[in-house]
Amino acid sequence: MPKIKSSAIQQWFGRLPGNVGIGNVRYTTSGKTDEKSLIKGTQPVTASKNGLKLAISFNGNIVNTFQLAEEIKTKFPSFSYECDAELVCHKLMIELLKGKGITSAVKTCMQKIDGAFSVTCITRDGQLFAFKDPHGIRPLCAGHSRTSPLYVFSSETVSLDINGLEKDFELEPGELVKVTKSGFIRQRLVKDKKAFCAFEYAYFARPDSRFDGKYVYEIREEFGRNLVRENPEIVKDADIVLSVPETGDDPAMGVHEESGLRWERASRRHRYVTERAFLLLNKERHSTIDRKINIQPPKIKGKRVIVTEDSIVRGDTTRVIVDKLRRMGAKKVYLFVTFPRIIGPCLYGIDMATYGQLIGSKHSPEEIAKIIGANAVCYQSVESFIKATGSKSDELCTACVTGKYPTPMAQKIADVMKKKFQEGHEEIGRIYEIEELVKTCSGKAN
Repeated sequence: MPKIKSSAIQQWFGRLPGNVGIGNVRYTTSGKTDEKSLIKGTQPVTASKNGLKLAISFNGNIVNTFQLAEEIKTKFPSFSYECDAELVCHKLMIELLKGKGITSAVKTCMQKIDGAFSVTCITRDGQLFAFKDPHGIRPLCAGHSRTSPLYVFSSETVSLDINGLEKDFELEPGELVKVTKSGFIRQRLVKDKKAFCAFEYAYFARPDSRFDGKYVYEIREEFGRNLVRENPEIVKDADIVLSVPETGDDPAMGVHEESGLRWERASRRHRYVTERAFLLLNKERHSTIDRKINIQPPKIKGKRVIVTEDSIVRGDTTRVIVDKLRRMGAKKVYLFVTFPRIIGPCLYGIDMATYGQLIGSKHSPEEIAKIIGANAVCYQSVESFIKATGSKSDELCTACVTGKYPTPMAQKIADVMKKKFQEGHEEIGRIYEIEELVKTCSGKAN
C-alpha cells in the first residue's frame, strides 16, 4: 500500500478550515447502484435555500421515500432523488424554512419520516447537532476530549477509543442533542418503543465497541456458548471448531470454552479482500469468497468440524466454505450460526431488501443444510440471542427474523410483498423502492 506523505495530509487539512465538521464512510442502501449514482450519493449531503444551508451525515434507511420526495419537489422543483440521506436533509430544510427552530423541525422529521435514521447535522452558522429516529434503530453515541473542548458523535464507541476520547452516552430513541461550547444539550422529543437493530450484535458492529456498557465481542462469545447448550448431540459428534473470520471468531471462542473442543485456527481472512460477499452480484460473489477465506487442508482432513458463522443471508458464502471443507477431506461439517434464521428483508439500512434473495425465507434449516452441503445448520434461537445481548425482547428490532417491523409503513410494505412473493410475483429491486407498492401502502397508511 503506498504511503501518504505528511505534506499531502497537511495540504488536505489546509483545505478544510473551521472548527466543526461531519463525515461518513457508509454507502447508501437506497437509490441506484451504478458507480455514478453511488458517488453522487456520497455523504455528507447538503441542501440550501433562502439563506439557509444544511449538511447532514446519515446512517439508516428511509421507507416512505416516494411520499417524502413528492413533498420535497413542491419546495425544491429541481430535486432529484439519489439517496435517502437527501430526503432527510431536504425534509429538515423544509421544516426550518417554515420558521421553526431546530428542535421543532427535528421533532416533525421524527414524526413524519418512517424508517431508521441516526443523523449528524451542521447548519451554515456552525451549529452541530444529532438525532435518532423514535425507535433508535441504528447506533449513535456522544463523547468528548479529556484535554480540550472537543465534542463528538459517532456510530460506535471504538472510534472514540482510538482517538483518545471519552464516551458520554448513547443517544436515546427520539432524542435530539445539540453541541455548545460548554457541552451537550439533550432533549427527548418523541417517545416510542426502543427497537435497536439486532444484526449490529451479530455482524455489523466492531467487536471492541460497546452497547449499553457491554463489549460486542463478549456478547458474541455468549452466542457461541448458547449454540453449544442448544445442540449437545452435535457437539458430542464433533472434533474441532473452525470459524468463518472475523465475525465468527468470537463465537468460536464461546463454543470452545463451553464445549472443550479445540478451536482450530485454520481459517484466515485475506485482509486486502474487503468486499462484503452478500452485497455483491452473483457472478462476483463466488470468486470473492474463495479469495477472501483461506483454509489450511492438513488441519481439516478426516475431522468432524463445527463451523461458526455470524449469519446466512443468501447462503452463497457458506456454500463455498462448506464445499472447500469437503474438498479438503472434512468428514462432517456442522454450521453453528449466531444470528437466527433470516426470513424477511431489512428495510432499515442492511442491504438485504427482498424475500427472494434470502435463503431462509424459502427453506427450513434442514433444507438449507442440503443446499449448502452441510450435515446440519444450527441457528441460535431468538430467545437465546436476545438474552445474550442483555436487552429486553421488546427493545430490539428483530424484523428480519420475526417479521415484526417497528414502523407502520415498513410493516405494510413487508406484509404486502411477502404475500405477492408467496404467490409467485417477482421482486424487482429493493422492495421499499417499488414505487407502486410503496404508494399503495402510503395510501393505506393515511
